[in-house]
Amino acid sequence: MQTSDRPGRLAVGVLGAGRVGSVLGAALAQAGHHLVAAAGVSDASRRRALDRLGVDISKPDEVVRRADLVLLTVPDDALPGLVGGLAAAGVDLRGKLLVHTSGAYGLAVLNPATAAGALPVALHPVMTFTGRDDDMRRIVGCSFGVTAPEPLRPVAEALVIEMGGEPIWIADEDRALYHAALAGAANHMVTLIAESQELLRKIGVEHPGRMLGPLLGAALDNALRLGLAGLTGPVVRGDAGTVRKHVDALILAAPEAADAYVALARLTADRALAAGLLKPEAAERLLDALQGNTWA
Repeated sequence: MQTSDRPGRLAVGVLGAGRVGSVLGAALAQAGHHLVAAAGVSDASRRRALDRLGVDISKPDEVVRRADLVLLTVPDDALPGLVGGLAAAGVDLRGKLLVHTSGAYGLAVLNPATAAGALPVALHPVMTFTGRDDDMRRIVGCSFGVTAPEPLRPVAEALVIEMGGEPIWIADEDRALYHAALAGAANHMVTLIAESQELLRKIGVEHPGRMLGPLLGAALDNALRLGLAGLTGPVVRGDAGTVRKHVDALILAAPEAADAYVALARLTADRALAAGLLKPEAAERLLDALQGNTWA
């Protein structure tokens, strides 16, 4: 089934009307595609299907039957079971564009559906979604990691462009490393900032976010523009005594944070040394400090 109001418009179904599915579905609708059905389990998904997508909740096989393009926007761990279940149930997948949004998975997870005649695409938005209304704004201009068989590459890239994103081609074998790079930066950054805020609150800082905001904004800007050349702080300066004081203080206040600090400081020292920003003798003193040894 293909809508006829504009050439090339598709009937879109969403399997997993959560934070990601509701945003991408709505973005495709804004581009002129026709949302026909959605599936979801939670009450929040049902609300999003109605409020953001304008459709009622249907069974997965009904969503697939009515759609030309099916968005598979379920959590990563649920994706293999969903695809395998559709194929095993004998759902007619012939000619259906099956688009999953997992960063870590490539095309292999869609193999059962591909064998049944589906057209496989992996299309991952490089953005964090909170379920708030500003998610729709954030998708504009963000990158999408795109993986598809060569004949489907123009279709996948066109869908991204229609949603206001920038398609970036990711080789199928590189998907796991691609996603590790993204998650390591975005997810761990949130954890690190939350930990810093908690430590500052422990010593009486009332508004740690206000204190950290300008510093972190400058650090992020430096990192994105300059890479390691934008690195500042005691590690790149070779201040082993300061680094040891940090570790000792963290061991007393938050032992689990001390382990993370040591691991990241070692990685920072290694990178700074390789980039010529840190002298070998300074790096040695730093590593001794991180291991609890003494230095001259």
